Amino acid sequence: MIKDKLKNTLTVAFYNVENLFDTLKDPVKNDKDFTPRGKFKWNKSKYHHKIKKISSVLAKIGEHESYYAPAVIGLVEVENPKVLNDLITHKNLIDHNYRFIHYDSPDKRGIDVALLYRPDVFKIISSETVYIPPLDEGSVIDHTRDVLVVKGVLNGDLVYILVNHWPSRAKGKLETKPERINAAKIVSETIYKIIAEERHEPKFIVIGDFNDDPSSQSLNQILVDNTFYNPMLSLHEKGLGTLKYNGDWYLFDQIILSKNFF
Repeated sequence: MIKDKLKNTLTVAFYNVENLFDTLKDPVKNDKDFTPRGKFKWNKSKYHHKIKKISSVLAKIGEHESYYAPAVIGLVEVENPKVLNDLITHKNLIDHNYRFIHYDSPDKRGIDVALLYRPDVFKIISSETVYIPPLDEGSVIDHTRDVLVVKGVLNGDLVYILVNHWPSRAKGKLETKPERINAAKIVSETIYKIIAEERHEPKFIVIGDFNDDPSSQSLNQILVDNTFYNPMLSLHEKGLGTLKYNGDWYLFDQIILSKNFF
C-alpha cells in the first residue's frame, strides 16, 4: 500500500535559484557583476559548483513522498536557456529527462522565470507570458518579471501552472506594496479569463517568489479568494518561513492551489 501510494504521488516544487547567471557578459543585460572580472569574480568554477548544488537539491525534493523527482519545478532568477540546459543535463538531473520552458523578461538585471517539467507526466499544450507593467511612469520599480503561464495535462487533469516573481521590497515594503497588489490583480484577472474561456474546468497551480507573505493583502485579500487554497498560510502562522532577514522569518516562496484539486 505504501509503495503504491509513493508511485502515485507527484511532487510540485518551486525554487528561487538566486542569480543563476553564466559567466558571459550580455550586452543588453545588467549582468557585469556575474563575470570573471565583475564584483563576484564569477568564473566557471563558481558557476559549475552552483549548478551542481542546485541540481542536487532539486533531485531530492519530495524523495520521501514519491518514488520520482518532481513532476514540475518552477524556477526564478535564471538568466537564460543556457543555464537551464546546464542544470537539467547535470548528472544529478539528467536521468529524469527534464525539459524547460523559458521566455526573456523585461527585468533589467536579466533574471527570468522558468518551468522545468518531466514530459512523461506533464504533457504541454501551450505556454505564454503575461506582462506586469509598472503602475505609472513615476513608479519606484523598473520593469519586473513576466508571469509564465503553462497549460498542460498533469496526471490526466487539465492544469495551468503560473510561475511568478513579483516586484521586490528593495525600495521599501510600503513603497513597493502597490506594485505587488497590481501584480496580484493581473494574475487573478488572467486566471478568471482562462476559466471563462475553457470548456472544461481547469486546475491551477500558482507558484513563485511573491515578495509578500501569505497574510499580505496582495495574496490573502486579492489572489487567494474562494477558488484557491494557500497551504503556506498555516506555516506562516506558525512562524515558519523560506527566508530570514534582520532576524525575522518571511514566507515569500509559495505554492497555491485551486480548491478543485481536493
